[in-house]
Amino acid sequence: MSAPSLSPAPSPAPARSPAPAFLGRGRLARWGAALAALLALTGYLTLQYLIGGGGAPRCRVVADHGGTSYEFTPEQAENAATISAVGTSRGLPERAVTIALATALQESGLHNIGHGDRDSLGLFQQRPSQGWGTRRQIMDPAYAAGAFYDHLVRVPGYARLPLTVAAQRVQRSGFPRAYAKHEPDARLLATALTGHSAATLTCEGRPAPTPAGGPDAVRAALVRDFGRQVLPAAGTEAGTGTEAGSGVGVGVRASVTAAPSAGDRGDAGGGDGGGTRASVTVPVPRGAPAEGRTRRTGWELAHWAVAHSSALHIARVSYAGLEWSRGGGAGEWRTVERPRPGAGAGEDGKNRGAGREAAGTDVVRIATGD
Repeated sequence: MSAPSLSPAPSPAPARSPAPAFLGRGRLARWGAALAALLALTGYLTLQYLIGGGGAPRCRVVADHGGTSYEFTPEQAENAATISAVGTSRGLPERAVTIALATALQESGLHNIGHGDRDSLGLFQQRPSQGWGTRRQIMDPAYAAGAFYDHLVRVPGYARLPLTVAAQRVQRSGFPRAYAKHEPDARLLATALTGHSAATLTCEGRPAPTPAGGPDAVRAALVRDFGRQVLPAAGTEAGTGTEAGSGVGVGVRASVTAAPSAGDRGDAGGGDGGGTRASVTVPVPRGAPAEGRTRRTGWELAHWAVAHSSALHIARVSYAGLEWSRGGGAGEWRTVERPRPGAGAGEDGKNRGAGREAAGTDVVRIATGD
């Protein structure tokens, strides 16, 4: 009798390792954190759009005849204007300013950074260990620019050298050809900031989250960048003196006065409303040297003020019958209406539209306030 065939017993199902309890919770936690970060970023961008007009505030410089342009941030504009002012106040040519700006564009992107290769710092990545100054000094943009120019003027024939060669002889960089690519932008900036082109630099001018500006802050910044000669001598009537070789930029002595400006008008589309503002008036004497040089000095000061508009809470700058005011777009320069004959003088008792303080004197007027 044959034994009955037996069906093989089914193999037991392989046991599954229990999933760790923390795996699901960890994944959910990561998803939750990512969602929270996304919501926070969305909320921040929405808030910036609602209160700041959307996007980061911008500055822009354009060529005299249109076409070429360069767009940058208010911080970069402020640093570029300081570099230019320090150079021109020493009587250096536009070429020196172009070399300095191209160098700073390569070394720091025109940002005053507190770090770099080894102990390099600031706009030009200067090193305290190499005798450029203390950390505190190098982090002062005006000091750093002055130190760069001190070395540049010791380079024989620097103004005739290719830009990258002149910059390299100062910087001793490991990438000696890197400066050349910044020359077009640096030249465009230098032309505007030295006043050789008129009404070509604009900024939105939204006030930065820094202490308010005001006349005292504007005066201090002018002295820091242009030197003490930018202020009038004690006992000298504002706007009447000239002093060859000691003035702003090209040897014209400018002076500063300040007075309250009540009832200052708001600009259509300007977004800064009316109200009471303080006004800093910078007379630029005419007649000696030539008018063209004087006009360049005026535009140098006007562009400097626009470049510093965010940091110093500058609301309006006027010169030579044109006016910049902060607001939407890029704060374009516009023609100022001249007062009607016999209608009186206008803001601060002066002919605001004509851009003149008195016969024979141009003025740059800087209105501050929020």
